[in-house]
Amino acid sequence: SVLRGMGEVRLRVLYFAAAREAAGVESEEVSLEEEGTDDRGTPYATTEALEELLLGRYPKLKDIFRTVVLAVNMDYVDKGARVKLAPGDEVALIPPIGGG
Repeated sequence: SVLRGMGEVRLRVLYFAAAREAAGVESEEVSLEEEGTDDRGTPYATTEALEELLLGRYPKLKDIFRTVVLAVNMDYVDKGARVKLAPGDEVALIPPIGGG
């Protein structure tokens, strides 16, 4: 694949509600450093690395991030869980509805 040897995992990030306001964008593509490969040799990164990248890029997200729920390809991620992200995955940042 084209990604092999590049050492990066490209994802699409979607921002909703307060997260969208904090980031100032609705969605974007981000590249994370590859943290390893799965059994099939597909590179992956983790939600932890994504969180670090986004908080570094958008300081305003820090205020709301602890209340934000992540959804990977429309599956909710347990709070604090470290989930593997594959190239092309879609990660949504969903703040509590109604401001929390």
